[in-house]
Amino acid sequence: MRKYLMLMGLTLSVTVMLFANGGGYSVANIAPALIKNANAVLRFEEMRFEISGTRETTLKNHYVITILNEKGDHWAEFSEYYNTYREIISVDGFLYDDDGKLLKKIKNKDLQDLSGVSGGTLMDDNRYKRHNFYHKSYPYTIEYDIVTKSKSTLFFPSWSPQGNEALSVEKSSMSIISSPDYKVRYKAFNYAASPIITNEKNKKIMTWSAKNMPAITRESFSPLWHEMTTYVVFGPTDFQMEEYKGNMKEWKDFGKFVHSLGMGRDELPDDVKRKVHSIADGIKNPAEKVARLYEYMQSNTRYISIQLGIGGWQPFPAKDVAAKGYGDCKALTNYMYSILKEVGIPSYYSLIRAGKNANYITEDFPSQQFNHVILSVPVQKDTIWLECTSQTMPAGYLGDFTSDRPALMIDENGGKLVRTPKYGINQNLQVRHIKAVLGDNGTLSTNIHTCYTGMQQDDMHGMINALSKEKVKEILVKQLNFATYEVNHFDYKELKSSLPSINESLDIIVSNYATITGKRLFILPNVMTRSGRKLNVDSTRKFDIQLGYEYKDMDSVEIELPAGYTIEAMPKDIAIQSKFGNYSSSVQFRDNKLFYYRSIEQNSGRYPAKDYNDLAAFYSEIYKADRSRVVLVKDEAPKKAF
Repeated sequence: MRKYLMLMGLTLSVTVMLFANGGGYSVANIAPALIKNANAVLRFEEMRFEISGTRETTLKNHYVITILNEKGDHWAEFSEYYNTYREIISVDGFLYDDDGKLLKKIKNKDLQDLSGVSGGTLMDDNRYKRHNFYHKSYPYTIEYDIVTKSKSTLFFPSWSPQGNEALSVEKSSMSIISSPDYKVRYKAFNYAASPIITNEKNKKIMTWSAKNMPAITRESFSPLWHEMTTYVVFGPTDFQMEEYKGNMKEWKDFGKFVHSLGMGRDELPDDVKRKVHSIADGIKNPAEKVARLYEYMQSNTRYISIQLGIGGWQPFPAKDVAAKGYGDCKALTNYMYSILKEVGIPSYYSLIRAGKNANYITEDFPSQQFNHVILSVPVQKDTIWLECTSQTMPAGYLGDFTSDRPALMIDENGGKLVRTPKYGINQNLQVRHIKAVLGDNGTLSTNIHTCYTGMQQDDMHGMINALSKEKVKEILVKQLNFATYEVNHFDYKELKSSLPSINESLDIIVSNYATITGKRLFILPNVMTRSGRKLNVDSTRKFDIQLGYEYKDMDSVEIELPAGYTIEAMPKDIAIQSKFGNYSSSVQFRDNKLFYYRSIEQNSGRYPAKDYNDLAAFYSEIYKADRSRVVLVKDEAPKKAF
């Protein structure tokens, strides 16, 4: 087989060189429509994925990309991983100038061989082959031909000719090669045609192809990438990983496979059993019992990534976690499951796709789309979700890493898709109160108290629990939007609950906050919370608008003014109501003080492209209102009588 692959590679190399030297890869041959808005052009791509039974697959990926400018350089980098289950058979690479003339050919010795182990990883057999021509004379063309082989049939590739924005496509194809009776499962987005099916040497070949695809420019608040361009996902029916066999036709079947990996791994050592009973047996409230046991687990374990062999999928036994005090998401979730099982509380190992912008899976296409594991615990009429890799998060709270998305809940009967909690506009709060004194020289002395709740406290929670106080102050100083200032005091207090909050206290002195011109003083009453969003009007908007999570900000500001000033001009009250949210602000003057009140409610959701200019106008009005100034004039001293 290896000799056959080497011969194929040699034949391909000769063919490629003849094509290139004939000028086939000349930039002059690219249609002008494919140059427009592009940083790179995919000249040619052929992916061939061959399924050999339930234990082995081979992927041949041959592609040619012309790099038009510096912004397209990242397309010239080759990176391919390998591990226990995946072997890199061969890699060939070529570099061409703008006329398509061959400049360089890479050999295996030119590839970097790098470890996949990163910080927080204990065991990982992933390694990477990498290469970059680092060519800076534009335009230029690169070509790579890669052959990889996998010992498992769990993982199938996807086909996305336009991997990202500013990439146009001349020609791309994807072929799945299997036995005639193998049922290929796939789901296509923005691809209306049926695959072309041919037969060759008792093999069924299904091919999807695309050509002449202009570059896409990603618009503000765009939907998911696969909704904007051609994308086809593939998945196995029957598959195997080592001695474990599974079926992925239904989520229920895939769940049975995942459950089989964890069977017999929930036994706790006797000392841990005694400890969890001493914690839980005296507590009657199930939710409180779960929270206390979760805190016990958090205080006695830490997260370490383990991606070694089938350990990348199979949880370590609970006894091992108890003995070592560490584990990955699978091991820690299984450990917490085992603790709850010991005291008679059922819970469910749940696969999820985690990440701030990863709250989507293709729900009607069962396949491996997950990267994380959490635990769901049904309690009375509610469900408590536990993030078992965190030593600091409260029981029942997920945050923007895993909230509001599908999860595959596993039990002995298989898998079932459920949805994790969504945090609404009245849960994601920022409530700020400012008391300040303005000096004659324009200096503003402030005392600022802010309460962040729900997803608005997520980043701050991570910061104050992971970093030193000095580093926290360094980040805080960079984030504050003042020209010249000094932070005299800062403090954070957390309130841990199923909807956590953080109270922030700041004392800041801002020099030259107010502008003094002659007898007039100009001041922004909105001290801290000014929107930075400005969108350009675009009547050619193509794609729908997708707004992120919903939230509410509320500000109240009290500024004591220097003596001897009166109001000359003050902004009018503003109230904006929109399908995208609501905004209001008002300024009042009494007892020689300015009082400023601001509220913004940002909705989430999807809106048609035709609403984009309305969204731009909404943000523009807020941007302007947030920067409205108050003008004060100094009272003239009465003239002396002579």
